[in-house]
Amino acid sequence: MSDSFYMQLAIDEAWRYQGLTYPNPAVGAVIVEEGKLLSIAAHQKAGTSHAEVLALIAAYEAKSGQKVGFDPKDAQLSHDFLLKLPPNFFAHCTIYVTLEPCSHQGKTPSCASLISKLQLQKTVIATRDPIKGHDGGIELLENVTFGVLHEKAEMLLEPFKIWQKRAFVLYKLAQTSNGRIGGGYLSSKASLRHVHQLREVCDTLLIGGNTVREDRPTLDCRFSGGRAPDVRIYSHKKEFDREIPLFKVEGRGVEITDDLSFLERPSFVMVEGGEGMLRALKKQIDWLLIYQTPKLSTNALSYNIEMNLDFLHTGSADVDMMIWSRQIGY
Repeated sequence: MSDSFYMQLAIDEAWRYQGLTYPNPAVGAVIVEEGKLLSIAAHQKAGTSHAEVLALIAAYEAKSGQKVGFDPKDAQLSHDFLLKLPPNFFAHCTIYVTLEPCSHQGKTPSCASLISKLQLQKTVIATRDPIKGHDGGIELLENVTFGVLHEKAEMLLEPFKIWQKRAFVLYKLAQTSNGRIGGGYLSSKASLRHVHQLREVCDTLLIGGNTVREDRPTLDCRFSGGRAPDVRIYSHKKEFDREIPLFKVEGRGVEITDDLSFLERPSFVMVEGGEGMLRALKKQIDWLLIYQTPKLSTNALSYNIEMNLDFLHTGSADVDMMIWSRQIGY
């Protein structure tokens, strides 16, 4: 198999955690030994093991036939374990990484230093780390191939690069296969859980006033078990029934505003709403995440709006399609 084949596997795995790693980037890694695929892994949550470390632990388990006795997402334990393996354990392995391994010591140890000490046969990297002080990992490594599927890796990295400068705005919508959006829950439990996981990590959940008044939502994270996000209600009318469930979620902040200047600050903002909200934020939206369920509906509600989309990646959540996209030509 070619370098591009294995790098595509790493990129696809990273997309599974796009957004969930905030404020870190989504990164995937693959390890191959003499043509045999040993592991595929991705960074899953900020503060936990990076993709390279998870892939190395999984590769160890594949080679040895033994499970490690600790949580591989514990970065320090994983680094310590890997560094105690016999010399040349990974000597015939190639690691494929969508992003240059980190050179710095932060919440987790340096992945570039780890790979160098483990003396893998080859490291294949798709793109450079854009953050000064975090880059330089390539210079710590030997026998590096750089730039494999570079453009695809850069697309994977786009949210991370945006939220360094201003808000990355992700518009979430759910629809049937014939584009209808009304009639209660449309998505599978897997899709609902994924939405709630994104809510957990975003800085702000932005929603329109009409949706709040009509749907009376809770907007918590009950399907993932996490902390409910702070909510901004975008509305020119400031009066709301405070018995609406979202106002009663403990530990969350709720702000009613018609000012979008907060989008100028570095952050991750997730938007949920109907056609009105989509129209109001059309120029501020960076990406859309469409959950499309495989059924047809007679419900009249839809997003009656003209938008040309570029599909960036398609995944799945149980029976639903998950389509990451951005608008073009506006």
